[in-house]
Amino acid sequence: MKYLTALASTSLAFLAMTGIARAECGNLTIASMNWQSAEVLASLDKFILNNGYGCKADVIVGDTVPTITSMIEKGQPDLAPEGWVDLLPDVVNRGITEGKLIGAAVALSDAAVQGWWIPKYVADAHPDIKTIDDALKHPELFPDPEDKSKGAIHNGPQGWGGTVVTSQLYKAYGAAKANFTLVDTGSAAGLDGSIAKAYERKLGWMGYYWAPTALLGKYEMVKLEHGATYDAAEWKRCNTVADCADPKKNDWPKDKVQTLVTKAFADKAGKDVMDYLNKRSWSNATVNKLMAWMTDNQASGDDGAKKFLKENEALWKAWVSADAAAKIKAAL
Repeated sequence: MKYLTALASTSLAFLAMTGIARAECGNLTIASMNWQSAEVLASLDKFILNNGYGCKADVIVGDTVPTITSMIEKGQPDLAPEGWVDLLPDVVNRGITEGKLIGAAVALSDAAVQGWWIPKYVADAHPDIKTIDDALKHPELFPDPEDKSKGAIHNGPQGWGGTVVTSQLYKAYGAAKANFTLVDTGSAAGLDGSIAKAYERKLGWMGYYWAPTALLGKYEMVKLEHGATYDAAEWKRCNTVADCADPKKNDWPKDKVQTLVTKAFADKAGKDVMDYLNKRSWSNATVNKLMAWMTDNQASGDDGAKKFLKENEALWKAWVSADAAAKIKAAL
């Protein structure tokens, strides 16, 4: 009888503690932006917070500008796992200064990157090619699909910021004089297809791309160094302006991708939840590989989150408390 009484008391205490944990975290909304890496990270946070910390999280679809603006002005959603803060630095800084937003972990530990890439098999075969200038010495290694006597630099579709910058860098680095043409791939699918075609045939390829992306999880590429120090004033003056006639060589700045939390949620969520959100970070290589699997298997963000948790225990256990880790493993 004493044993049963003690057991009942212990069970009640555990339920009470669980209830407190749930009450601290409570309901929350997580923004899933309309691209794959943000989708899977939102699903990952939902799974960990719900199963590890007793939260009741729901995912809603958003986009960078309206989501972050709403977090500041309306206090919703509670969490944006993948906030591209460099797209609207003034708005983010205002939210933090006014005490409405909190910057948590840098979601991508090595930042989001854009630039000119070449296949790894080309880089391995020609270790002297490290920079854009190095690559421009070898048009024969990156043949134009329409004119093999020339090299080619593949650009993105019209309307992309990266397409404008690539066009300006093409001028700045003197690519035309180096016997290279600038290829308009026409669309995102056209750009992806040009990489896939080159890779599957083991041909040379050079052009614009970015990470994190599923394509770079499937096809291993090497980003060329720009051989120049980043000049913010020059970047704004000419590298990003399509009709600027005299662009200079410049490095392509990395984009800071940070988790953003409303101050109201941070205050009620409890220390353990915020400890997790301040630690949770992964690399481009990790998320590229995961997105490649999702694309090949037409998997959802929830599917991707579960696959990551099953295969990367050493990584995610460092983000969470021991108690949460046990609950997450049990839920899997």
